[in-house]
Amino acid sequence: MPTTRAKPAAAPEEGLPLADALFASISEAIVKGEFGPGAKLSEPRLAARYGVSRGPLREAIRRLEERRLVQRSPRQGVRVVVPSLETALELFKIREVLEGLAAREAAHHCTPAEAAALRAMLATHRAALEQPDAMLYWQDTANSDFHFSVARLARSAQLFDLLCNEYYTLFRLYRMQHRIVPGRALKALAEHERIAEAVADHDAELAEYLMRRHIASARKGLEASIAARDAAGGAA
Repeated sequence: MPTTRAKPAAAPEEGLPLADALFASISEAIVKGEFGPGAKLSEPRLAARYGVSRGPLREAIRRLEERRLVQRSPRQGVRVVVPSLETALELFKIREVLEGLAAREAAHHCTPAEAAALRAMLATHRAALEQPDAMLYWQDTANSDFHFSVARLARSAQLFDLLCNEYYTLFRLYRMQHRIVPGRALKALAEHERIAEAVADHDAELAEYLMRRHIASARKGLEASIAARDAAGGAA
C-alpha cells in the first residue's frame, strides 16, 4: 500500500466533516483499484496516507462497512470486498428495478433545460470516446455520471438516496470490473443516448424499458467477465 500522503477528497460543500471527506476519498480509491479486491486497510497506514487522526478515520471505515465496500473479520482486520458473481447478480437485479423506476420518473419531470443538459453531457462523453486513445467509458464523478443525473431528474428523495447514497459507490465498483469488455463502451453510450431521448420526449414507458434493458445488458457483461476471472483464478 502506498505511504505517500494524500489529501481527502475535496468537500462538495463548505463545512463537510472530515470523516465524510475521508469516506469519499477512500471509496474513490477502492472504486479505481488503488486498494484492490481483498486489500487490507491498515488504520496506521491510512492515517499516514491522509494525514488524519484515528477518530475520523474509524468513522469513515465504519461507513465503508455500511456501504459494503469493505468487510471486517477476526484476525483479518478490514479488507476491501472481493466482488463475487452471486453478489453482482443480486445487486444488478436491484439496480435494474430502481434505475428503471428512476428513468420513468425522470421522463415525467424532466424540463427542456434539463433535457438539454443531459444531451450536452452525453455529447461530452461521446467526444471523449472518439479520441484515438480512448478505451474506457469512465464517468469520473457523480456530476458527470449519466445514471446519477437520471436519478436526480426523478425528483424522488428516497429513490435518489437508495441509488446515489446507499448503492451508488457499490454500483460503480462493479461497473469498474467490466469496463474493459471489448465494444461495451460505445454500446453503453448509445444506450444512454436512447434513454436520454426517451426522457426528453416524456415517454415514461420507453424510458423505463430502455433503462432496464441497459442494466440487464451490463449485468450480462459483468457476469461473463467475473466468471472468466474466477475460471482463470481456478486454473492458476
